[in-house]
Amino acid sequence: MEVIGQAWNLIILEPIVNVLIVLAHSLFSSFGLAIIALTIVVNGCMYPLTLKQIRASKAMQTLQPKLAELQKKHAKDKEKLAKEQMQLYKESGVSPAGCIVPMLIQMPIWIALYQSIMRLLAVTPEDFLGLSQYLYSWPVVYSALPLGDKFLWLNLAIPDSYLVLPLLVGGTMWLQQKMITPTTADPKQQTQSKMMLWIMPLMFAFITLSFPSGLALFWVTSSAIRIVIQYFVTGWGGLVRGTTPKPVGRDKMYKKRIAQIEERPSEYADTGADIVEPSSGQEEGKDYGESGDKRQDRGRGDSERLKGIRRQPGRDRSHRPKRR
Repeated sequence: MEVIGQAWNLIILEPIVNVLIVLAHSLFSSFGLAIIALTIVVNGCMYPLTLKQIRASKAMQTLQPKLAELQKKHAKDKEKLAKEQMQLYKESGVSPAGCIVPMLIQMPIWIALYQSIMRLLAVTPEDFLGLSQYLYSWPVVYSALPLGDKFLWLNLAIPDSYLVLPLLVGGTMWLQQKMITPTTADPKQQTQSKMMLWIMPLMFAFITLSFPSGLALFWVTSSAIRIVIQYFVTGWGGLVRGTTPKPVGRDKMYKKRIAQIEERPSEYADTGADIVEPSSGQEEGKDYGESGDKRQDRGRGDSERLKGIRRQPGRDRSHRPKRR
């Protein structure tokens, strides 16, 4: 555990602490602007993963009807269901892991940012203990301390007493989730979409009531950046009724693959049988000749077609050339 703690401090905590100090010194000694700048840097580094997550989430939403159909078809065979789902993901080019990887990567940053705020904006003298062990030997680091905890109406070291940040955190997350939530006529899917639409925003808004405002500022800024990115990828999405954003770039590939899957028949897919409906001119119980349907056999029945077959006369062996 000690080795893990040392690796955590060396790789994650110490860089964030010192970068925040340098940013605050460069941005008019404002710790709030330093947090916003750090959020922009982090989201800029994670832009490829964020873009992949947005596209994967959009593709997953498009696949929901097919997934629901598979769940209904293989309700009693969980192993078969899992196999069919993975095959569907593979054929459509969608990775379920791509939807959660960016959030998993950001979780250590949230924890390190919380620890950095508690040490840099110490409320009690005890919180200052041990701060020096996380500082680099840069002159600018020591000259910038101590940092101010005021930003606009906020004290970045404590929760927002006016409840503005909790509302902003919940509101921006709701907007972000709403943009990728498709409209559906299935009542069951509507219920699931509404649950997903409200659970995460309400949960983060509740957490913000107990965490420092500096961490909530990071969440609000990060959600705002993702909303902008999402707008250029998917448009307003679920915020505007009856509009479908024009796919661009890799979205066209996802849409093409999913369209190919949706064109497959849901029934008789495994039988391999060719089912041909009779034409309008062919009546039940009549062959092509009696129904008047025009075919290559010119309306003849089976018996007439068999009579028309003539065996070709065999070649007389006496006329074969003799070998020399």
